[in-house]
Amino acid sequence: MLLNQSPHQLDLWSWLFGQPSKVRAFCQFGRFHKIEVEDSVTAYLEYPDGTQGVFITTTGEAPGTNRLEVAGERGKIIIEGLNLKWTRTEKQVSEWCATHPKGFEAPPTSQQDFAFENTGGQHVEILQNFVDAILDGAPLIAPAAEGINSVELANAMLYSTFSDSKVTLPLDAAAYEVALQKKIAESSFKSKNP
Repeated sequence: MLLNQSPHQLDLWSWLFGQPSKVRAFCQFGRFHKIEVEDSVTAYLEYPDGTQGVFITTTGEAPGTNRLEVAGERGKIIIEGLNLKWTRTEKQVSEWCATHPKGFEAPPTSQQDFAFENTGGQHVEILQNFVDAILDGAPLIAPAAEGINSVELANAMLYSTFSDSKVTLPLDAAAYEVALQKKIAESSFKSKNP
């Protein structure tokens, strides 16, 4: 799930928010399919400044949803499909909570909706950019070095589940390798190839 169906979502997460300092994940293995790998994941991510995030992905939901929701000091942005909804608060949320006399009342908001006609060049654009970088020295849209962040996030989520604990990033590669080798040893998969 994390390395096959969700790597672009993890790339986007890392690109927008950076790497968290801690991850606690709950992966379910073979819940929806007869496989020995995760097909449902819920992860809680913590950042040094106190920011928290939740990442949820599954192959067992139909119809599926690809949604990004970001709440901040001045409201919330929701991106789903080709639509972006921005709900903006009149005041910073922390200021409102600290000074408003009516406890949990929400601040006044305004909303803007945006619809997009397409999703860009996607894989074709990335591949063309790669060719242009080789032939003409064009700057890369998606440098390979940035891809390691999403791999580390996926590995941290898996290791958190394997160890039934919150893990700290950067991930302890040696400890993760031990956990992977244990999973390989416990595997019941039998290859049909000699």
